[in-house]
Amino acid sequence: MNRAINENESGLPDTAGDHFVIEIVDKPISPEEIVRKVKTDDSGCVATYVGLIRDNSHGKAVRSVEYRDPAKTARDRLLKIAREVKAKWPVNNVAIVHRIGVLKVGEINLVAAVAAGHRQEGFAACAYIVDRFKSDLPTEKIETYL
Repeated sequence: MNRAINENESGLPDTAGDHFVIEIVDKPISPEEIVRKVKTDDSGCVATYVGLIRDNSHGKAVRSVEYRDPAKTARDRLLKIAREVKAKWPVNNVAIVHRIGVLKVGEINLVAAVAAGHRQEGFAACAYIVDRFKSDLPTEKIETYL
């Protein structure tokens, strides 16, 4: 299940020259590997976000969080976010990698990485990805409490 999506596999129109790393995975995510995939020689930075499963939510102790993609639409939804980023900021590459399955406290559920010429657009684009991910969660989320 760990694979990147090419833009033409998504069913969405291609945008010439875009490079996106969009992955829905069921194994641990390596932030360093994602950075290697998106950085370019003309990038001055790779702004990243690493999302973790925390030990509490809504005042309750968390045992685990499960993410599911039963409709198999998560990749397309993440690709849409990546394209929005590319339309809003002059960035070189975008990566959004989301882990599904049952995750324990401390495990990585999301890595967003944006390669850009300058930090301002890199950080702004990365923050946008996280905000859009959280406002329109591409997968089902089930929290289990202690």
